[in-house]
Amino acid sequence: MTDLIEVRVSNLSGEALGWAVGKAEGLDVFVAPPEYGNSWRVFARYQGQAIEHTKRFNPWEDWAVGGPLIDKHHIQTSFNGCGFSRSPTGEFWCAYVCKATGQEVLPSGDGPNALTAACRAIAQAKLGDTVQVPKGLLP
Repeated sequence: MTDLIEVRVSNLSGEALGWAVGKAEGLDVFVAPPEYGNSWRVFARYQGQAIEHTKRFNPWEDWAVGGPLIDKHHIQTSFNGCGFSRSPTGEFWCAYVCKATGQEVLPSGDGPNALTAACRAIAQAKLGDTVQVPKGLLP
């Protein structure tokens, strides 16, 4: 899967959002093909001086992966209410990357939960409004 397509960060979700956040973090991300009923999935390759390992990279759904990114980037999240038709959960969250001074870096990220909003904020702050993602990761 080498074909890339340009997508607005605000429209990213799932594996495509993970890919964008991994790229924003400077990680060596790659896509694993479907197996055992799973679709295409994003992994990150971590290299040390003597070892190399790969690990699932899914910050939009796993607090163990996304939580440290919220701390690292000083993400401010806010819950903006329920009843939003454009959100699959009906909830709407907003997130900002903040400078050390506490000043928000625009644009913000938004989404149906805090992790998705935070991931979109990180990707937009580092990569801009659009990003290249593997075509097969899009729904």
